[in-house]
Amino acid sequence: MDRSFSRITFLEYRLKAAEAEVSAFKSGKKYQKIHEVHRKEVKALEQEIRHRKEETAQARRDMAAARNHWFEVFEDLQKEHRKEKAALQKQLAQMEKRALKAEHERDEALDKVTQQRHKLYEVETQLEEEKGKNLRLKAQLNHGHENSSIPSSKTIRRKKITNSREKTGKKPGGQPGHKGHCRRRQEPTAVVFLEPPREILDDPDFRKTSKTLVKQQVEVRLVLEVTEYHADVYYNSKTGERFHAPFPEGVTDDVNYGGSIKAFLFLLNNDCCTSIDKSRRFLSDLTDGKLNISKGMVNKLSREFAAKTEAERKKVFTQLLLSPVLHTDCTNALLNGKSAYVFICASPDGKALYFARQKKGHKGVEGTPVQDYDGIIVQDHEATFYQYGSDHQECLAHVLRALKDSMENEPDRSWNKEMHSHMQEMIHYRNSLEEGEECDPEVVSGFEARYRQILQKAKEEYEYLPPNKYYKKGHNLSIRLEEYMHNHFLFLYDQRVPATNNEAERLLRGYKRKQQQAVSFRSFESIESLCQCMSMLVMMREEESVNLFGRVSQIFG
Repeated sequence: MDRSFSRITFLEYRLKAAEAEVSAFKSGKKYQKIHEVHRKEVKALEQEIRHRKEETAQARRDMAAARNHWFEVFEDLQKEHRKEKAALQKQLAQMEKRALKAEHERDEALDKVTQQRHKLYEVETQLEEEKGKNLRLKAQLNHGHENSSIPSSKTIRRKKITNSREKTGKKPGGQPGHKGHCRRRQEPTAVVFLEPPREILDDPDFRKTSKTLVKQQVEVRLVLEVTEYHADVYYNSKTGERFHAPFPEGVTDDVNYGGSIKAFLFLLNNDCCTSIDKSRRFLSDLTDGKLNISKGMVNKLSREFAAKTEAERKKVFTQLLLSPVLHTDCTNALLNGKSAYVFICASPDGKALYFARQKKGHKGVEGTPVQDYDGIIVQDHEATFYQYGSDHQECLAHVLRALKDSMENEPDRSWNKEMHSHMQEMIHYRNSLEEGEECDPEVVSGFEARYRQILQKAKEEYEYLPPNKYYKKGHNLSIRLEEYMHNHFLFLYDQRVPATNNEAERLLRGYKRKQQQAVSFRSFESIESLCQCMSMLVMMREEESVNLFGRVSQIFG
């Protein structure tokens, strides 16, 4: 109720005010008052505009003065900047000129350095090449019987043989108190009594004692024995048949040479390695020129001896197949200036056979005991031989020579020296064992561990400093020793296996001496016959009770 009353009162007041304002507008007073207020406001605004315009004009004048002053300062700065810029441009031009000159000089110096570097590289390359060639030539010159398979007789620069024995101060020869080794007395064929001088016999002061001095002078002479057979010929007048007593076996020609003459010439030519001409001449000199054997006859003695001993060689062939250990090796032969080959197969008990072959490799092995052998083969690291046998032992003598060659041509390496000493220690240990005594497994394990350590050291040394391309034997040897380690230790596990292949090497020297004397054989059959004969001679020498000349004479007989 109160709220409605207040609202009505408020509206009444508003109505009264609106009516008063309408009456004021109607009378014109309000309008005049508004117009007067508007006039005053316009006048105030016009004054303010004038004042603002004056301020603006003054600001423009101040701004223009400041701009002019700024332009003056800018022009001064620009002039100064231009001077500095000109000076800097001049200086820059000089610096560019100097830089271009320095760059040109640097390019020329770099070109010279590059040329010198190229020349230095070429010189170093040539020097490295020459060093490698010198190393290869030095290695070839240093090859001898101590570091390669070259025999000692072909060594160019022979060293003085050192004598490690201590000097005792005694004179050479027999020593007092020691029984002398006198010459053997022979059965006398004639006895000569020497008479004293006549003055001794006539002197009564000299009396004959019971002592007689006996001295022998031994001579040798060749007695030519010729047996001539006569057989009368009988003729049958009815049948025309002729008959004579049969001659002994072997007496077929008018003149026949017996087994002693054939054996003499055969041994001179094949065992003593003298030429056919020298053998004929020597026999002629011994018989005062009565026997002049033809070259053809001497040449065919090898084939005749080989044919008569075929059965014995077959027996040796079977024995080699049954041997638990077999030595084998191969060497070159000359056939009319071309290459041929000689193989050797030998057992540790002295049995051996030589084989002549026109080719190497598997073709050369065919027909030898190696082809069907099922035991342990001792060899010189020939890849072909690894395809045969049940196991293999490498010749450590060859390895020691190869290590010594590496020591001489690669003195900056240490593994080769250590491996050389290590292998010598292994061989010495094996040789120090009593017959039938087995190697200690712990010692062998120690040898193997040390062996691997040395090979690891070799690998590190060749990785740090690669081998020279002109001499890689040392590096190749280290790889081979690692790959075939088992074949270098087999002799420590099996007492039947030797550490070296010296048996085959020693037997091949006999053929090499003959090859050196003959220079070149004219036919393969000659080499084949020689090998067959040498096989028999080796077997005969192993029999201590056999007189070689007598046995050969009997075969030819």
